[in-house]
Amino acid sequence: MSVAPGLVVAMTRSHTNAVEVRGLVKHFGDTKALDGVDLDVREGTVLGVLGPNGAGKTTLVRCLSTLLVPDAGTATVAGYDVVKHPRQLRRTIGLTGQYASVDEKLSGFENLYMIGRLLDLSRADARHRADEMLERFSLTDAAKRPAMNYSGGMRRRLDLAASMIGQPAVLYLDEPTTGLDPRTRNEVWDEVQRMVSEGVTVLLTTQYMEEAEQLASELTVVDKGKVIAKGGVDELKAKVGGRTLKVRPVDPDQLPAMAAALRETGLDGVAGATVVPDEGALYVPILTDQQLTAVVSLLGARGFGIAHIGTHLPSLDEVFLAITGQKTTVSDAINEEVAA
Repeated sequence: MSVAPGLVVAMTRSHTNAVEVRGLVKHFGDTKALDGVDLDVREGTVLGVLGPNGAGKTTLVRCLSTLLVPDAGTATVAGYDVVKHPRQLRRTIGLTGQYASVDEKLSGFENLYMIGRLLDLSRADARHRADEMLERFSLTDAAKRPAMNYSGGMRRRLDLAASMIGQPAVLYLDEPTTGLDPRTRNEVWDEVQRMVSEGVTVLLTTQYMEEAEQLASELTVVDKGKVIAKGGVDELKAKVGGRTLKVRPVDPDQLPAMAAALRETGLDGVAGATVVPDEGALYVPILTDQQLTAVVSLLGARGFGIAHIGTHLPSLDEVFLAITGQKTTVSDAINEEVAA
């Protein structure tokens, strides 16, 4: 972490959280984009921030990166208060926005070298970091080409490289893979995972549920400027409910009899057991672990031979829709707002 010469700042660093936000509020006229947001991001992890259009995700990122000043509340990032110590904070963070922000007239190397010099690196250090990042993001062969001739995926990788020039402790990724093809998206995911393995803390907003499950260790769901749910992926799925037991008997002809046996028990929920002949399986909605045990015990006691049994949690798409109450498709529902 580097601090401007001559400045000594007293600060308290969290031993566990790289980002701590309490009661953050931001207004745009009569619109309350953030309405008392609380969140924590543990050091060396990825926090995924999800929410419908206009939820406040980009506003949150801009407040935490000092691009916007919050109206109320506190936020500490890498030990710095975002309002009291913005200059020092900017030296410890990286930001990749929804759209690549490289200078298209400059080459890939020139873009990275310029960022390094703006971060007060010496000429030699800026050249070294630029070369290092070009190699790391597989852009060495295109280093001397103007960015305007880069593909969309190459521009996104260059943008990520630029955000890493200053070796940030905390990295904000605001929908980093929007518009990328699957192969390039996977390459970006690999790079994010490598950053985290090296100790970088990441706050990720995304419109892809697969991306959230792939990268984030914890999730925070925001809606209308408020945090409405938080926890691990499996934890959120469990809160929403909808766990399903899938049973495949040895003899598919026994499926109707199995369903009838369950309906006769009177157990909560199991009357909704569904036979899926094409899969040779019976799906049973499960509310509790005790209910699951009772269903399995009953089928065994009735002498049904079971070839396979397993449980299924709702997808993250289903969790998102259940939590936010959105009726549109996820891709439409969680496209982030373009903050003013």
